[in-house]
Amino acid sequence: MDTTALRSAYDRLFDVAAIPDLGDADDGGWNADQILAHLLSVDAAIAAVALGVVAGSRPTFDNRISLDTWNLDRITAEHAGRADLIDHVRSQATVLCDIADQLNETGTSVLVPSLLLSNDALVLDQPIPLANLINGLAEDHVPVHTQQLLDLRVAVPGHA
Repeated sequence: MDTTALRSAYDRLFDVAAIPDLGDADDGGWNADQILAHLLSVDAAIAAVALGVVAGSRPTFDNRISLDTWNLDRITAEHAGRADLIDHVRSQATVLCDIADQLNETGTSVLVPSLLLSNDALVLDQPIPLANLINGLAEDHVPVHTQQLLDLRVAVPGHA
């Protein structure tokens, strides 16, 4: 499997996550650390699914734990600040990409029963190929959260 697009999406995300003065969401949504914790949780879960497929099992993917605010705050509390959290997300993204790079067409075509929620709305409740689950990170998930981080920039008086 080719993870070039996913690695590029993460490079962009890490550049944005390192921007100082990321504040809180105007709408009461996640802060930067919660977004990063969410990404860490999702990446670990998808890496586990991919490894399960390689092992011959037929795992499922359910993103609800990665949406739980208590869990996101727990993940954040386990890190010594944002830089440490970014490093862990970077490391986990590398693990995921390294696993995906080793998947062959047979592995990437395995149907993974998937339950995806977003903003308390059901997005998906059906089996999808493992490749779609991984490629969805590059095509949608990581870019959406990158933009979410950009939206948290605090305006500094006198700067555009």
